Amino acid sequence: MNTTLYILYIVLTFWAIIVIIYYGRRPTKSISWVFAVITLPFAGPLLYYLFGVNRRKFKFFSSKQLAKRKKFKELFSKGNSAYITAFDHTGKEGKIAKLIQNNSGFSPYSENDIAPLHDGKQTFDTLFHELGKAEKFIHVQYYLFEQGEILQRMLQLFEQKIKQGVKVRIIYDSFGSYAIRGGIKKKFQKIGASIYPIMPIRFGNLLFSLNFRNHRKIVVIDGKVAFTGGLNITDKYVKDTGALGQWKDVHLKLQGPIVQSLHRVFLKDYSFASQDELDISEFEIESTPKGSVSAQVVSGGPDSEQPIIMQQYIAMMNNAQKSVCITNPYFLPGEAFLQSLKIVALQGIAVTLLLPEESDSKAAMYAMFSQFEELLDVGVHIFLRPDFSHGKVLLIDEDIVSIGSGNFDNRSFEHNYETNVIIYDKSIAKGIGDEFYRICRNSRKLDLTHFKKRPRWKKFMERVFKFFKPLL
Repeated sequence: MNTTLYILYIVLTFWAIIVIIYYGRRPTKSISWVFAVITLPFAGPLLYYLFGVNRRKFKFFSSKQLAKRKKFKELFSKGNSAYITAFDHTGKEGKIAKLIQNNSGFSPYSENDIAPLHDGKQTFDTLFHELGKAEKFIHVQYYLFEQGEILQRMLQLFEQKIKQGVKVRIIYDSFGSYAIRGGIKKKFQKIGASIYPIMPIRFGNLLFSLNFRNHRKIVVIDGKVAFTGGLNITDKYVKDTGALGQWKDVHLKLQGPIVQSLHRVFLKDYSFASQDELDISEFEIESTPKGSVSAQVVSGGPDSEQPIIMQQYIAMMNNAQKSVCITNPYFLPGEAFLQSLKIVALQGIAVTLLLPEESDSKAAMYAMFSQFEELLDVGVHIFLRPDFSHGKVLLIDEDIVSIGSGNFDNRSFEHNYETNVIIYDKSIAKGIGDEFYRICRNSRKLDLTHFKKRPRWKKFMERVFKFFKPLL
């Protein structure tokens, strides 16, 4: 028996090392994984397969699904070509837009109307108002559906709309929305909604898909109105449900050509989750101008050729001329991002981080605090807000802002399917900036000298969880 286990250990260890060498993209990370698989018998190879394998080398989509994606792209691009924004390619807008067009496949579109929504009540009131006006279809995608008043309100409204002949399609992340499996899902099916999990957690695919989640939040109504941002379907945003109180977040209501870009993301994911043969002609809706705002969808995931969300954030920072403002609940970026942030700060550009004092994850909080000394040392301003904000916002120079689902962490950069919207509009960006600085004035600013005097046990906890930062 011992001989068999020893042989199995040798085989698994050598297999893992070969895969790490062949598929590894960063030498330092590969060396860490080699050390782990050698020193942790059996557990090391398992952990690497769960969290370390570079899935960009594998294909999540079949050739049939890829053909569908191409058709969706052609469908929406054809109708929107007249609204493509022609930025000066030498300016910061042009450089950022070109990057996203090349790595994500989405063009910037003009003549949109975009309304930022700053809290749960405003978001859900606006969302349900627009859902109530649906005439043809409602497409819904969230990472988290959680039982509560908001979910019940949605269920009741969908039942009414389906009776009126509106088609309701829903997709959800099987890990994030694990609680709605069974009874709640059956209620949606009973009223006539088409509802599917993305990458369902099953024994056969558990090791392959557990670490790769769909973190997007998208609603498209009749192809004319869309919503996206950071909010999930949970009561946490409308009432005090725990120690962190009522959560804060930022969402967007969008109208105009940009809606078709978000719709394309949803349809790709729905096609993958449901295997349904969708009638593409149903979605041939002519875009109509609704405003004067230029915007661009950013969509990436573990099957993308490039780490799109990370490249977007770094490109925005590198093109900043006066200021960079970031708000995020889980600020845990890798070394490449941190070095870019330091370079920007050392160039004399004002860099401000607005982060929560407390978190729903103690591990993430300690890992996040472990980075503060090196950032404060180069002049980064860090404010800790007293409430818990789940928002994901990057604002540069108060004239370009990104809002969406992508956190500033390795999970969003490497492992999750995410969607952001970049808004190239000074009026909207200034409004976001005014709210950002208002919250900063009511938050605690960290001082490097004082921060260094924090208790030794906190420093120890920070160093412990910093080791696990790539997995959080």
